[in-house]
Amino acid sequence: MTRVARYFAAHPGAALSILVLLVVLGWTLVPGLFTGRSPIEGITTQRLLPPSADHLFGTDQLGRDVYARVVHGASASLRAAVAAIGVALLAGGALGLLAGFFGGWAETAIMRVVEVALSIPPVLLSLLIISALGFGTLNIAIAVGAVSVAGFARVMRAEVLRVRTAAYVEAAVLCGARWWRILLRYVLPPAAGPVLALAALDFGLVVLAVSSLSFLGYGQPPPAPEWGALIAAGRDYLASAWWLTMLPGLTVAVVVLAANRLSRLLETDRSTP
Repeated sequence: MTRVARYFAAHPGAALSILVLLVVLGWTLVPGLFTGRSPIEGITTQRLLPPSADHLFGTDQLGRDVYARVVHGASASLRAAVAAIGVALLAGGALGLLAGFFGGWAETAIMRVVEVALSIPPVLLSLLIISALGFGTLNIAIAVGAVSVAGFARVMRAEVLRVRTAAYVEAAVLCGARWWRILLRYVLPPAAGPVLALAALDFGLVVLAVSSLSFLGYGQPPPAPEWGALIAAGRDYLASAWWLTMLPGLTVAVVVLAANRLSRLLETDRSTP
């Protein structure tokens, strides 16, 4: 405990980032512990109230508590981000693993598809996928994850090419081990580390991408409290009720910065001998 305390004392940014992410995780899992107000129902006599002790983030044009909507919106936004990371990690990791391990025509075909995907602007590709799948938080997660597949595939392929020339892998081949056993037992575990680190690094960017697509109206229809949709809903009231856009937007910015700060710290610690 003393060592942990000294570490966080030397890295206050990491301590603050962990605290922010733990609070947001609490919002996602048990929002009722942080607010007792409904994110859907409002009181018309309390429309557009500024932030106060009673309403931390003020109220919106329908009298709904904005803080309650932000807290309950964390569930949809962060679950979509986790699902997007999962799609990118599994699909990209599998493609990169197969390309790096088998080589030849399989590697050429997979990497040509990856290069084509990387040449398309991410936002445009996301919009194309959502247009094909339809609106909704799940489809946003699939679209954002699909856009990230190419980057994960490239990292996994590079790691597999490095690992498959190791002495213990060549020894397993000479001993007659089956290819699937070599792939899963000797190649995948050491190659997975950098890919998992990339997932941690991309989490903040994925949260931002999910919120951006929700802001554009591709998420759940109102009155679902998604972070991007909350920011978009307050655009018409910027002059008279700044908190409708500012405070949900600030929440997204803080979460993204905390995730990036922590992931960069983890990357630095992993690369330090």
